[in-house]
Amino acid sequence: MSDASAPTILSVRDVRVHFQVKSKKRLPWAPSRTLKAVDGVSFDLKAGETLGVVGESGCGKSTLSRAILNLIPATAGDIVWMGAPLREASTREWHRVRGDVQMIFQDPLASLDPRMTVGQIIAEPLLEHRPGMSRHEIDVKVRALMSKVGLREQMINRYPHEFSGGQCQRIGIARALIVEPKLVICDEPVSALDVSIQAQIVNLLKSLQKEMKLSLIFIAHDLAVVRHISDRVMVMYLGRVMELADKHALYETPRHPYTRALLSAVPVPDPSVERAKVVQILSGDIPSPIDPPSGCVFHTRCPMAESRCSLETPTLRALAEGSSAACFFA
Repeated sequence: MSDASAPTILSVRDVRVHFQVKSKKRLPWAPSRTLKAVDGVSFDLKAGETLGVVGESGCGKSTLSRAILNLIPATAGDIVWMGAPLREASTREWHRVRGDVQMIFQDPLASLDPRMTVGQIIAEPLLEHRPGMSRHEIDVKVRALMSKVGLREQMINRYPHEFSGGQCQRIGIARALIVEPKLVICDEPVSALDVSIQAQIVNLLKSLQKEMKLSLIFIAHDLAVVRHISDRVMVMYLGRVMELADKHALYETPRHPYTRALLSAVPVPDPSVERAKVVQILSGDIPSPIDPPSGCVFHTRCPMAESRCSLETPTLRALAEGSSAACFFA
């Protein structure tokens, strides 16, 4: 668990990521349309804390993570890292920050250069951010970290295609941690792995977080995995935050109807409980982010929706200690 008195290291305020899209079927002179991938997301992250981010595919989780790292430029909003604004930061300023903020990508094999050995892949961030280190110092540090993430030192000269998916993800974790960052953004790091390997990777991340005093943003579809690793959970839908709460409050007393629908679909290990459970099936499909609904973006699928929901946009408001939701009826 994170310390409530810990300092805030990352502040995200009303961040928006919009893309201009021109359909091939429309006339060439027709104006482009705006795809609102992320549409006004705000949150704070404390030192040593893990924030889980969940939601259906296409809700903007990965786009948000890339906007924080400036891999995709944010259209509007503020991103503040340890007191320094980042959205308008120069290349030199970003270079200093990248040693503190690293990322673990979704596809473990695709994120590794097939032409480089494991040793070269893990050492690459050190060459960029620690240019004063000698070859011997780098080699010692790489081998030590390989052992820490569960890779044998004898594998240092192998290539990515010689490893399993779980081993490739361990390589990605080692590459992210080699520069001893303060924050690691995990973009669905276990979605491509078997269940047993998922547990190993999640437990490894928790162990390394405690040892290295890391902060994590953990993006995933699996709410059971998110519950295991997170301190707080942020639920997104169509580019907006529906609910943000302490994990115990969110899983035990979900406030937003979308959160309740997601949690009702999580399998329960007890067969009798699973059979008796009522799954809340949402009607309709997810609207297009190019043409989102007016008012509350969830109202077209919400079982509680009233006429007000299509006219007014609910703001994320505090409901109880450590819990907030963007719903008129929460």
